[in-house]
Amino acid sequence: MNVTEEIRSMGEKARAAGRELAKLGSRKKNAILESMAAAIDESRKGIRDANGRDMEAARAAGLSDAMMDRLQLTDARLDGIVDAVRKLEELPDPVGQQLSQWQRPNGLEIRKVRVPIGVIGMIYEARPNVTVDAAALCFKTSNAVILRGGREALQSNMALTEALRRGGERSGMPADAVQLITTTDYAAVTELVRLEGLVDLVIPRGGEKLIRAVAEQARVPVIKHYKGICHVYVDAAADQTMALDIVENAKCSRPGVCNACEKVLVDRTIAKEFLPKLAERLGARGVELRGDEEARNVVPAMKAATEADWDEEYLDLVLAVRTVEGAGEAIEWINRHGSHHSDSVVTEDEAVKERFCAEVDSACVYTNASTRFTDGGEFGMGAEIGISTDKLHARGPMGLEELTTYKYIVTGTGQIR
Repeated sequence: MNVTEEIRSMGEKARAAGRELAKLGSRKKNAILESMAAAIDESRKGIRDANGRDMEAARAAGLSDAMMDRLQLTDARLDGIVDAVRKLEELPDPVGQQLSQWQRPNGLEIRKVRVPIGVIGMIYEARPNVTVDAAALCFKTSNAVILRGGREALQSNMALTEALRRGGERSGMPADAVQLITTTDYAAVTELVRLEGLVDLVIPRGGEKLIRAVAEQARVPVIKHYKGICHVYVDAAADQTMALDIVENAKCSRPGVCNACEKVLVDRTIAKEFLPKLAERLGARGVELRGDEEARNVVPAMKAATEADWDEEYLDLVLAVRTVEGAGEAIEWINRHGSHHSDSVVTEDEAVKERFCAEVDSACVYTNASTRFTDGGEFGMGAEIGISTDKLHARGPMGLEELTTYKYIVTGTGQIR
């Protein structure tokens, strides 16, 4: 088969599997999820070997440290992957939940009920854990999924998908509920996002270039997960020790992820006091600071920030620093240069907290906390399929509920209009 025929065949199989998934009850789905988790656990050596081949190829290709970090599957990360699947078993199944119910004067009873979306296409880059998260989340919500990971993680994704399918099928999962596109030909992505009538939703997760390409080519609905240009604003009324701890965690704990802090805004009334402490703290962690003119007047060792720096997602130990005239300017700056992902204010001023939360137009807005908490697991949702920066259907971490839609069930006794 050529690429067009191959992807259409996968779509048709997924559609048929989705109809079978809709018949499975919560208890059966949880038993299948447990079997999936066990199969991944049993397959550790094969998965690690496959990941080693991907890592070796990526190293030879000169991938950045941040991308290498995303790609690597350590034993600890495999533990986390298995644990995330098992945690999904404990979460309520949203499918079939009644959202509301009412009766009309003519006697019609109307119920609004959660149902699966149907078939989901998941397109992502160098993080093989997304293979498992996406498959497990879609399965729990009775959605069939077609996965298309990046070529740099192909061996890892194939090993993980083989374990998921083997574990799932031995406990009764429809064979094509989880499928992986193994061709590295980009034409496969184009075909997938144009499968009207077979694919109900596409979720691209990765760099801005990938997401824009998918959005431009798609004929099916797309939920976009654009870049994470996350800010921390340190207000004049901030506890400065807390601010240092928050910025260090948000920047350094895992710089290559979308909820890492990329920009720090500092009220200019505390800049002379705070910025040297920030430079000392982050300098010890190997962070390169790029500042505006005012910040560099306080800390001359900072590199000069360019206009491009304010709109860049570094995914590395690089941080842009800017001084601002209070919360109003900080909010305006974030709304103009942020990516509407996650932004935080550090302050003891309640009025500033309220204003920041009300006016910052982002999926997740924090007061006195690190942006690194924007995560399905940290929000108590279990695994997530991504962080949506869209406003329609889903926003922020996408867990189980965000992978459902709803329908109206109307019960009558012979009414006609």
